Amino acid sequence: MRFALFTFILLLSASLGNSAEPLNSATADVVQEPHSQSFVVRPIGHVEKTEDCTRIVLAKEYEPGLLGLDGYSHLLMFWWFDKNDTPQKRSILQVHPMGNRENPLTGVFATRSPVRPNLIALTLCKIVAVKGNVVEIESTDAFDGTPVLDIKPFIPGYDSTEEASVPKWLVEGRKKRRQQAK
Repeated sequence: MRFALFTFILLLSASLGNSAEPLNSATADVVQEPHSQSFVVRPIGHVEKTEDCTRIVLAKEYEPGLLGLDGYSHLLMFWWFDKNDTPQKRSILQVHPMGNRENPLTGVFATRSPVRPNLIALTLCKIVAVKGNVVEIESTDAFDGTPVLDIKPFIPGYDSTEEASVPKWLVEGRKKRRQQAK
């Protein structure tokens, strides 16, 4: 079974500050060096794409976790940018969003860039059907064979806000893409 290809363990690093005081302007110059802690993350499944269908195939052991998912229209899929997993790409901290040099140089934590220290991706997917250990979805930007780390139901009102704002370059980029699509 294809899932056997994804039994590897992903180690994620997270920096945790060890300062006893909250960071403020009076203590900013005395912040102690952070230490690293590793986390073990095991994929729960993988993406399977064919010409006519896109699926999230979970390991059989996770099938009971799908109970009730069919009551939702969408899910959030957390996956691993495995095609970008190199030390060089993990060290990139600033990019031109969407690979467009007209967009300003921006920190990766302010973008959806696939290059970042921890290669965790998030995609909103429309659920077509849930059968056994398989969730058929309308589409995803993940590749065939991509490791899936987790899925969660999308809940309107919890997972969105009307007060959200975005940078000017993103608004203008969306307008430009809409005009080109016409």
